[in-house]
Order: sequence, then structure tokens, then C-alpha cells
Amino acid sequence: MIIHQFYDKGLAHGSYAIIRNKKMVLVDPARDPKPYYDFASSHDADIVGVIETHPHADFVSSHLEIHKTTGAIIYASKLLGAEYPHESFDEGDTIQISDIKLKAINTPGHSPDSICILAIDEYGNEKAIFTGDTLFVGDVGRPDLRENVGNLQAKKEELAGQMYHSTREKLMTLPHNLTVYPAHGPGSLCGKNLSPDLQSTIGRELRENYALQLMDELTFVKTLIDDQPFIPKYFGHNVNLNKKGAPQFEESIASVKRLGKNDVLNKDILIIDSRPKEQFALGHINGAFNLQNGEKFETWLGSILNPDEKFYLIAENNEEQEELIRKAAKIGYEGNIEAALISPENMEEKSAVLDLADFKSNESNYTIIDIRNPSETQNGLIFKTAITIPLPELRERIAEIPTDKPILVHCAAGYRSAVGCSIIAAKIKNVPVYDLSDVVKEFIQ
Repeated sequence: MIIHQFYDKGLAHGSYAIIRNKKMVLVDPARDPKPYYDFASSHDADIVGVIETHPHADFVSSHLEIHKTTGAIIYASKLLGAEYPHESFDEGDTIQISDIKLKAINTPGHSPDSICILAIDEYGNEKAIFTGDTLFVGDVGRPDLRENVGNLQAKKEELAGQMYHSTREKLMTLPHNLTVYPAHGPGSLCGKNLSPDLQSTIGRELRENYALQLMDELTFVKTLIDDQPFIPKYFGHNVNLNKKGAPQFEESIASVKRLGKNDVLNKDILIIDSRPKEQFALGHINGAFNLQNGEKFETWLGSILNPDEKFYLIAENNEEQEELIRKAAKIGYEGNIEAALISPENMEEKSAVLDLADFKSNESNYTIIDIRNPSETQNGLIFKTAITIPLPELRERIAEIPTDKPILVHCAAGYRSAVGCSIIAAKIKNVPVYDLSDVVKEFIQ
């Protein structure tokens, strides 16, 4: 039995291929199916199945496309209410791949329809478990994403209680040497305490995972609910899209309109300018948001923009343009792109340049906006007088920002402050808006 992990750092997403005697089954595949086709080809294997552990919130799956292309059967819990061709895969159901078996275990908690998949080798030994968003390395899945979306909806307290029983009654009773393969690693917003390691064992999780330690159900529910990260705007949209099945990846990418430098843009449509902040500062289109291309571009795109919001996408060059369209597609936002273009010529707006010496000497003369997340600010602020507005909430809360002083925006390292500064500057014109950028590190003690 071959088990191979595909890992996408941008969304901290792990998907898997299981091969036995030239037959391959995929678990939780990402939006682009090509890596799976290439892997199957390199092992002279046929893709015969795709298993969805639940309708994912943080990425778009290629399960329907793979089914249409290869004829592979899609397996998912009957509780998911899938609108694509599939076979139900719930407690007691097994998939036979030559002489090995994949066994379904219903594990509600992250979602009401979550399953884990137990791999049993040709000798009848339990070798691995694919835990989806139920069990991570060092954490369990957050329970607050299905209160208003999906076929089944449940309050976070109810799902947290179900997670308590799923972990105690099912996962924690498995052999200690069983390898754990989760759907996410560090940086994922589907949990709050994920380890840098991308796989584990049941035994290690019993020793080290805070959520698997001895506690009563009420304590567990409170512990799990507390301090979860923010929920990006795109999460609910992706649950519903994955329940239906996404359109073909390459066709959808190709359908995005590409414009020339001199084409006229609709002034009522938002502009996402992905160029480096230094270039953006020297010249950009009035009202543009400077969301730089980076490892978490797609997460912040889906945290700032609503799922039904159209936008222009400005890139530095053709290569980055295509890369960014693909990143947008990973969260189902390629259809939101009104058009993509390379560095248009009418970029006459310039960013305000901070006099750092003046700020250091006269901090009280500035309105300071701290756009870090609540988990980052709960233990204290970098600047005592700062107003805290997390970046995902900034567009909706700009009216809370006083405009009687110059405004200075900061985060923890400089990436988020670039987009935060541009969002505020697009709306507030009567005072300068400054980005403290990575200089913020000088003030962190």
C-alpha cells in the first residue's frame, strides 16, 4: 500500500493518494486535479475513487471534475446531502482496493457530516487513519463553521459536544501506533493550535494534543470554542460549492478575461493590486487594495472580499497573473474576477510616506490602527493608544476610525498592514494614511 501526501502551504491543506495494485483512491483532493493525474500516471495506476471527509469550508475540491474525467466513484457521508453523483460512505461501509480496505467512521464535531477513513492492509492490520478536519496534529477541528451553511446545520456548542464523543469513543480507542493523516497543517483556519508536523500517531496525540486530555464534556466544549480564529468570508460559500461540485478547473481559469494596459476599467468595481507594496506606493489606481502576492494571498482575498463581489486583478507580470488566478480558483473566486491585467498605465495615485522620526517623537499626534487578530492583541498592544480593528473586519468598520489626525496602520510584520492601509486610504481622504510596514518590529519588545 502506497500512501502519498500532497500539501498546499497556501491553504495549509493536505490531500492523499492511496495506491494498491495499480488502483488509486484520493482523499480530499484540492481544486487542481493535475497533480493527482500525474501521480497516478507515474505509478501506472487508475483513479477509481475519491473520498470527501466533509464539505470543506477553506478550499474547493476537485472531486466532481475527477469523477467526470476518470469515472472514479465519489464517496461521501449520506449526511452531507451531496448534489453530485456519489455513493454513501458511512459507519460500517468499506471500499475494497484490491486486497486492502478503507473503512468509514462517522466522526461529527467539526461538521455534522464528518467522516474519518481507516486504512486496513492486506493482512487485516489497521495501518493509518485519514482524519479530515476531525483530528489534526495537536488539535481538533473547530466546531463553529456550520451554524448557517450546509445540508445539516448545528450550533457550535452542539458540534463541540459531538466532537467530545467522536474523539473519546472512536478515535482515542484506536491502536496507538496508527498513523494519523489530517487534512490540514499549521496556518489553517480550521483549528487554533495545529502543530508544524503534517502527520502523527494516535499515541502521540493522546500524549500531546490538548483536546484529547482528561476533562469532562462541559470543560471540553468551552475549551474548544474559546479563542478560535476568525472565519473568512468565503468559508460558507465553499461549503455550498463543495456540496454541489465545482466547475472544471482549467476551463474556469481560461474563462477569466485578460485586459490590456490601456483598457478602461469600470469605476464601480473593486481593484485588487497584487504588486509589491513598494511599487504600489509609487503609483496605483485610486481606490485599489494592495493585497500582495504571497503564501496566504488566497486566504486574505477570501477574508476581505465577499463571495459575490466582483474585482479586477492587477499583477506585476504575466506569470504572476496566471499564478494569482489559480490561487483565486482554489477558494472558488475565479468567477469573481471581472478581468485580470498587467500594471495598467493610469496609476497616478501615490501612498503617503511616513516620517518615522516624527512618529517616534510625536506618537500622540497619530491615530494608530492595529489590524492584528484578537488572538494577537489579547495579551497587550504594541501601542497603548491603538484602536484595534482586525483586518477581516476593516472594510465594515472604517467609520469607527477618527479622521482628526494622520492615521498609521500596523500589523505584526508588515504584510497585512499594506492591504489595511490601502483599504483605509481608499475611503478616508482628508488625512494621510501611513503604513508602518515591517518597521513595526522595532517597536515589539
